[in-house]
Amino acid sequence: MELEVQLDSVARPLELFGQRDSHLRMLRRAAGVEIIARQDHVLIRGEKGDVAWAGQVLDRMQKRLAQQGRLDEQDVEELLHYRPDAEEGVGGESLAVYAPKGVIKPFTPGQVNYVQAMLRSDLTFCTGPAGTGKTYLAVAVAVSMLKKKQIRRLVLARPAVEAGEKLGFLPGDIQAKVNPYLRPLFDSLEDMMEFSQMRRFMELDIIEVIPLAFMRGRTLNEAVVICDEAQNTSPAQMLMVLTRLGRGSKMIITGDVTQTDLEKGQVSGMIDAQRTLADIEGISFTELGEADIVRHQLVQDIVGAYQKRRSQTGPRA
Repeated sequence: MELEVQLDSVARPLELFGQRDSHLRMLRRAAGVEIIARQDHVLIRGEKGDVAWAGQVLDRMQKRLAQQGRLDEQDVEELLHYRPDAEEGVGGESLAVYAPKGVIKPFTPGQVNYVQAMLRSDLTFCTGPAGTGKTYLAVAVAVSMLKKKQIRRLVLARPAVEAGEKLGFLPGDIQAKVNPYLRPLFDSLEDMMEFSQMRRFMELDIIEVIPLAFMRGRTLNEAVVICDEAQNTSPAQMLMVLTRLGRGSKMIITGDVTQTDLEKGQVSGMIDAQRTLADIEGISFTELGEADIVRHQLVQDIVGAYQKRRSQTGPRA
């Protein structure tokens, strides 16, 4: 069996491999496999079980380096004798995304359930207030799958709906007009990979960040498709998005149904889809709440205050 492990740039190959590849030699002896190291990836060859175990140890080595900023032979020795899957992420699955600030992982029980749902289901709906990690964790799962070569493409889309402002009055061409709406998706990506790597992937169409309308007429195979701010879609737009799902793909629909920017009286496509698809097996529905907010504590307080007012006076007060 042969396994290619794509290294994250944050892992710093020289520190990961050790002086004169000493860390890789320790792993090679312990696992009984052949290891060929390159600048940005490692090739592991051997028996299936040995290769899988060596890949897991290498993943933990990257994680340890990202967490503590260094990796020495004592760390590697400890990881070679580590058997429980506590560091492997949720449900034995590692997100395998190493941001400059550390390993990306769910922090709350609600976020754990959300990640499990995305890994388990081909179509996942997630609703919740700002700051709960709806988009961020969806991008992390997608980047992890891209890194593991489980998919060939990542598509992130948002409806270009104005939040009290008119798109036509913005300066520039159409690309300049829609970029502000796509900026949050770029921010999440930039947190998880070097800018040069992200730009290269976008030039090769491995990663696409597009307005929702650009998805019409496409079938997306072997991809993770993330539709963000989906509360601002119409039922027709949502149906268009859902029918883009192709072979070997996953789709993640995220939004905050309490903050729609649609015209008064217009039905949200996300709410309509959740009601319509509620009984279909294989679709996951996750709702994150105030307890799942991982931004500044004030965000949690603000969301709580608005929810309290809505419960007392109704959404239009």
